[in-house]
Amino acid sequence: MRDIPSALQTEIDSGVTTLCHCWKLTRRDDVVQGFTDHDEDLIIGGVTYRAGTGFTSSEATSRFDLSVDGAEIAGALSDDALLESDLAAGRYDAAAVESWLVDWSDVSLRVLTARSTLGEVKREGQAFSAELRGLADQLSQQSGRLFTARCGADLGDARCNFDLAAAGLEGAGSVTSIESTSTIVAVGLDAFSESVFTGGKLSWTSGANDGQSVEIKEHRMASGHARLSLWQAMPEVVANGDTFVVTAGCDKRFATCRERFNNVVNFRGFPHIPGNDFVIASPDAGAGNDGGSLGGGS
Repeated sequence: MRDIPSALQTEIDSGVTTLCHCWKLTRRDDVVQGFTDHDEDLIIGGVTYRAGTGFTSSEATSRFDLSVDGAEIAGALSDDALLESDLAAGRYDAAAVESWLVDWSDVSLRVLTARSTLGEVKREGQAFSAELRGLADQLSQQSGRLFTARCGADLGDARCNFDLAAAGLEGAGSVTSIESTSTIVAVGLDAFSESVFTGGKLSWTSGANDGQSVEIKEHRMASGHARLSLWQAMPEVVANGDTFVVTAGCDKRFATCRERFNNVVNFRGFPHIPGNDFVIASPDAGAGNDGGSLGGGS
């Protein structure tokens, strides 16, 4: 039940209003931005809600059950509001959105109409549209630990607890040539064997993508230098001389954890869990089907 200020309710009931919509976006890096469909900027709670950004909203749907509410916002990309590069870099992915109905003549008269997160963002030229996903959407997301044969941790994280630096499995390099939007050749990694960084992470330390990270699809050697294929193209153009740091990868198999990293005490998988071949196995007519243990015991 929404708590609507009595003065605002009176204005709504009168049929003649000075209302507008405001949206407060909070990115995962804690950057806060405000937008409004009013024709002038509004300041609410220390946040400036910018006008002139082309922000509009579609009709919102709400349900009484646990199905996901739906709505959409659209706007323009501009240097002083939303940057196309920020959208491409994923800085707005899953950003928290508060939707407000505000009396622009007295911003103290306002009511929160919805809380949501940004879903799929579509761009066309200098415009964009973004899906707003209601709180019920979280109920449809996979959560919790999965029981799989492979490890559920990432090499070097708090659950893996493997010291990459001490093991000499971190490196730094710089780009010398660019083969494609997702393949680079670099110097500085010549001392590492081929495939060491396959499945690892590359983090840029300079250039247009400074601060961005991406997973490494394949690490090969070409003419004595490291050739790195990335799982996706970077949002900004990669240039010769751009520097980065890389960490080794892991295929998350129990044998790799034991033989390569000697870290089985922290293995976060279930290597002995039965696979699909066990599940669909049928009795062998020629075997001794005496009801005993499949492991050979009685």
